[in-house]
Amino acid sequence: MAYVLALDQGTTSSRAILFDEAGAIAAVAQKEFQQFYPQAGWVEHDPAEILSSQMSCAAEVLARVIARPRKIAAIGITNQRETVIVWERATGKAIHPAIVWQDRRTTPLCELLEESGAGETVSAKTGLVLDPYFSATKVRWILDNVPGARARAERGELAFGTVDSWLVWRLTGGQKHVTDVTNASRTLLFNIVKGEWDADLLKLFGIPESMLPEVVWSSERVGEAAALGPIPSLAGVPIAGIAGDQQAALFGQLCWSAGEAKNTYGTGCFLLENIGTQFMRSRARLITTVAASAQKRLEYALEGSIFIAGAVVQWLRDNLKLIGASADVEALAASVPDTNGVVFVPAFVGLGAPHWDAHAAGLLIGLRRDTSHGHIARAALESIAFQVADVLEAVGSDTGAPLHELRVDGGAAVNDLLMQFQADVLGVPVVRPRMTETTALGAAYLAGLAVGFWANPEALRAEREGDVRFEPRMSAADRAERRARWQKAVERAKEWTA
Repeated sequence: MAYVLALDQGTTSSRAILFDEAGAIAAVAQKEFQQFYPQAGWVEHDPAEILSSQMSCAAEVLARVIARPRKIAAIGITNQRETVIVWERATGKAIHPAIVWQDRRTTPLCELLEESGAGETVSAKTGLVLDPYFSATKVRWILDNVPGARARAERGELAFGTVDSWLVWRLTGGQKHVTDVTNASRTLLFNIVKGEWDADLLKLFGIPESMLPEVVWSSERVGEAAALGPIPSLAGVPIAGIAGDQQAALFGQLCWSAGEAKNTYGTGCFLLENIGTQFMRSRARLITTVAASAQKRLEYALEGSIFIAGAVVQWLRDNLKLIGASADVEALAASVPDTNGVVFVPAFVGLGAPHWDAHAAGLLIGLRRDTSHGHIARAALESIAFQVADVLEAVGSDTGAPLHELRVDGGAAVNDLLMQFQADVLGVPVVRPRMTETTALGAAYLAGLAVGFWANPEALRAEREGDVRFEPRMSAADRAERRARWQKAVERAKEWTA
């Protein structure tokens, strides 16, 4: 057995990566897919395109190394979380486009439930807050708005799943309807204290239990790819690792002990800190989520979810046409020494943690006659770091323990200017691993450990070397002044559409 295949299904693209026994990349393929915006605040994907893009990437990496199935020890899956797909059990056909985690259409329902007093019950059982971000209200919307869907669901004809469930279902030829504990913990339907679907929550959201997948551990054999699946050549290869993208990254960053934290810079920004095996509710408007573990036990993390991070760079590229490619933003931002007073709050789809304001809107303030493209680009990058600082401040208030370093990964983590500014506004070192593909690596680790490809978790630590450290340079006074200006702008962006 030479490789583990990681399927990394993200919000804007699908990727497949083959990892060898040293944890190095043998082959990688990536394919973007279309985003749909039917109305303001709505975001959808085509489930068939999610599948086809993911499978074409897998086929491409297998072809590059001429990897026959006997050379693939296991398949690990990591995925965009909270995104909802409902499909027919008989045909495997989705009955509605996937409703993406960014989608805000269920804001009125969340507000209604909050006003009814349901928020306390939801938080105590799930560690989450009543927000359109999570899965349950999206499922409810599909059942209420697709003709005949609710009746069909109650007859047991429909299946619900997050993207991991969809991929496993299709890979196994409809034989396995599962999700792992990390993805289940993002649905508002899973009791993360007891580790089971919760009957009271299913009733609250009006979702039939028959729709739900079986919950499995993040690191265990759950089935095999079928000969009739999307890639027949994978037939018989075990699917042995599943984790939501951020939990996979936490595991891939080796944050296995309480107090260790990572931040992933993707479309959004997601900061997780491991808090161990004891469930703890946040007092600072963060969420508590299940962390991926190779131990087949419930472990927890505090999480702050930032909705717009790398997406703000895409916005500069696609909407303002300030840059031709996302990678160009660093040079443009570096063309000026500072933002010249410009502050950019990229609340395009509201604000996530620790604000949870679905009515916030994007704000660009401090513009002057001499404001240039460089100032706006730099303010955009700084907005990512400021949002991360806000979340880490909230984590510290919950745990009472200072963070000693922040481990980073994701596409924007390769941006040296952003990473240095991140260290500056945090006042602690930022550590970027040599291997920044930690989300896919985490899925590979979970799968490989389950089948014995790697002997034990500790064996993985020896493979890690070549980290880059960014030490803070900014004075405490300058840091405080810049964060105060940022927070003033955030307050102005709040409740804009209320």
